[in-house]
Amino acid sequence: MSAGLTAGADELWSLAGHEGRACWVWAALEADTRRVIGMAVGGRSGETARRLWDVPPCRHRAIICTDFRSADRAAIPAGRHAAGGKEAWLTCHVERFGCTLRQRCSRFVRETLSFAKCPRNHLGALWYFIRLYNRTRRCRP
Repeated sequence: MSAGLTAGADELWSLAGHEGRACWVWAALEADTRRVIGMAVGGRSGETARRLWDVPPCRHRAIICTDFRSADRAAIPAGRHAAGGKEAWLTCHVERFGCTLRQRCSRFVRETLSFAKCPRNHLGALWYFIRLYNRTRRCRP
């Protein structure tokens, strides 16, 4: 990854645990290669956004493109944050990643019987998918 890294970040929800609690998956994808460069799991608060921002590729080199959520504005410094709506196409690839994740991993499908009863297994399945997903993405020349 080069110094001029641009990444899109967004969150998606899923269910985990015996009570079926909402679990938010925050992901940052490199704009050119669509590879996942950062991920954080937690609530929809600014704390989880800060954990995503603390991932080395995001913190040291990336300009992060997000929607207009206040948690993103609080976690990402103004000089490294680009916010835009759907019409700006800044987050379209990360939105598509959420759809791909839901299509390929049944435990991430909304309101279903296949949600993960163990949060640890939920996170393990997510990491397994991300590693496989990143291996199928093209590398930069």
